[in-house]
Amino acid sequence: MNIKNKVNSLGDNPGVYIMKSKQGKVLYVGKATSLRKRVRSYFLGRSSAKTEMLMENVFDIEVINCDSPQQALILEAALIKERKPKYNISLRDNKTYPYIEVTREKIPRIFISRPKKRTKNILFGPYPKAKLLKPALNMIRKVFPYCSCRNLPKKECLFYHINLCPAPCSGKIPLTEYRENIKNICKILKGQRQQLIRDLEKKMDEFSKNENFEEAARIRDKLYAIENLYKGSPKEHQVLALKSSLGLGKIPLLIEAVDISSLGGRQGVGSLVVFRDGRPDKSGYRRFKIKTARENDDYAMIQEVLFRRYSRLLKQGESLPDLVIVDGGKGHVLKAREVFDKLNINPALVGIAKQNEEVWFADKPLPLKLSKSEPALHLIQQIRDEAHRFAHSYQLKRRSMNIRKSRE
Repeated sequence: MNIKNKVNSLGDNPGVYIMKSKQGKVLYVGKATSLRKRVRSYFLGRSSAKTEMLMENVFDIEVINCDSPQQALILEAALIKERKPKYNISLRDNKTYPYIEVTREKIPRIFISRPKKRTKNILFGPYPKAKLLKPALNMIRKVFPYCSCRNLPKKECLFYHINLCPAPCSGKIPLTEYRENIKNICKILKGQRQQLIRDLEKKMDEFSKNENFEEAARIRDKLYAIENLYKGSPKEHQVLALKSSLGLGKIPLLIEAVDISSLGGRQGVGSLVVFRDGRPDKSGYRRFKIKTARENDDYAMIQEVLFRRYSRLLKQGESLPDLVIVDGGKGHVLKAREVFDKLNINPALVGIAKQNEEVWFADKPLPLKLSKSEPALHLIQQIRDEAHRFAHSYQLKRRSMNIRKSRE
């Protein structure tokens, strides 16, 4: 899809946009209350020298829809920390932008400030959108309550009574537990969300093993709440979950899956389906009539399809996918990796084996077994099934064409 046509098809909803180079490198991450209006503004011709330089290098724009501008603010900050885009530089003008300030005290406090001189406290920011900062902090505060009073009160404040402050000043929460809340908030603000999720999952497992199910359930609820901080629509949530579950280096916004189909070892065909932001992009689907591989050799057929697909992308200078999924187990993944090594490319690669729905990696001896309830597994299954459906429909189409020719 032409980039300007893609921009015109964007919705009038909040979200995050990700600008990429021709090689698929992330150049800039931004947020918007209206994705269509904000992204379209880059093409109006009235921009700074920095923006013009950015747009000269932009080849593609991906978006992640969000439920609110506050979610977009949190997700944007996390993506910038993770991807470190070239054009997301610190604000260097003379304006006094707001920061999130965390005090270094026995009972740490968190509040929004505009520091005019150096401070010993921890600062996160600056944030150019001050009006979004407070509601975004309130979303975090519902997961990890904290004290925001400028001076510690002698008794519980209003925020305690509405469950936004655990009242450490009155001893309503152990100091170690309260400080743990502050550490977790700092992880969110630093973009260390995956580390935070892993730490909480580990604690939940420990509580469960010790049969402390009440504490395990409390942490489980926090994990759900953290997921809600970052998720947009359910599809975007699945994509984010996929990154976490597979341990990928970046969010798999562009996913391609390959499948092979043949009847009785004859009329072999291959299919490739494309998913963008967790949704099928049928304009990118491709069909392959097997030309060189023996039609009873699944490994050879999948290698042929992969080589033809990605050698063509390289030749045309198009972006490689963030993740490639092959239908099959360890053997299929290893054969796919041979093709990538030959082409000198390294997209993330997994295989999914139908028998036990196990996820296989080329460099790991054992498969990953995802829970049947995990959003990441649901997305992998959906993509695998779509690739199978597309391959099977092409195989049947070829078969019926051959039957018609034989009758003529």
